[in-house]
Amino acid sequence: MLDPLTHLQLVGGFILLFVGGEALVRGSVSLARRLHVSPLLIGATVVAFGTSMPELVVTLQAALRGSSGIAFGNVIGSNIANLLLIFGLAVAITPVMVSRQAAARDGATLIGATALLMVFISFGTVVAWQGALMLVVLGVLTAASYWHERRLVGAAGSRHSQEAEERQHLPKSIWLAVLAALLGLAGVSIGAHLMVGAATIIARGLGITETVIGITIVAVGTSLPELATTVVAAYRKHAEVAIGNVLGSSVFNILAILGVVTVVTPLPVPEEIMHLDIWVLAGVTGLVIAAMLSGIRLGRPFGVLLLLGYAAFTAVQYLAV
Repeated sequence: MLDPLTHLQLVGGFILLFVGGEALVRGSVSLARRLHVSPLLIGATVVAFGTSMPELVVTLQAALRGSSGIAFGNVIGSNIANLLLIFGLAVAITPVMVSRQAAARDGATLIGATALLMVFISFGTVVAWQGALMLVVLGVLTAASYWHERRLVGAAGSRHSQEAEERQHLPKSIWLAVLAALLGLAGVSIGAHLMVGAATIIARGLGITETVIGITIVAVGTSLPELATTVVAAYRKHAEVAIGNVLGSSVFNILAILGVVTVVTPLPVPEEIMHLDIWVLAGVTGLVIAAMLSGIRLGRPFGVLLLLGYAAFTAVQYLAV
């Protein structure tokens, strides 16, 4: 029987990740504004980086502890959760018709990042040069996206600006902004440490692989900032912000998080990821992007379908062990 303190540690890690992630984003956005950074750049970089910080810290800590199942499972599971759980909730709350211009470019970027990940996974271990290449690709994409949107202010550019504006009740002074960002970073780091430790103990105690724990429980926990941002944006009828957050976070998870982690330490690919989960991610990515590009209104039935898909995926993970 598992120690109740382990479950308390897991819940405490969840809470610290969520609260720390929110504080980090709000402090960073406030600081960027006071440094007169454009809302467009804030939305495209600061918000994306801040909401993905829990995934980065958890994945890095898991990799350094030798828990490649949790590390890989967290990234793959977070993207599956983004596309099925979070996007499904957003569409169920507010039916949307996605701008084809924004969906085409952001969707193509996500498909490209996913395809690159599939190639690297086929090697069996993702190593430093592959991680460095992912970071270079991310840097080029971010710079190109920002300069393109700054000149044309298209649908995607407007959405990135709105992402920054979504953040309300920001720290009023530059010192409070710095303090909020630092405390948020500390909260995320401590929460990640608690969550990875607890998840490892629970997996071993229940006879479940670390990959299953990483791709389900840990992935949902680290996706809480994206979940909060997307649901609030959908509730306020800001569909482009909700969808942009899902796509942008998914690209960031692959290129930035796995890029940073594998530059620091090689990451062996668990068999479950190679034989099943990466193919599920590829299929889900293709399905969601195709729906966005269809030009039809994505209503609540489609959102419910995605949510049922996520429930089925989670059930299969535990039934297969």
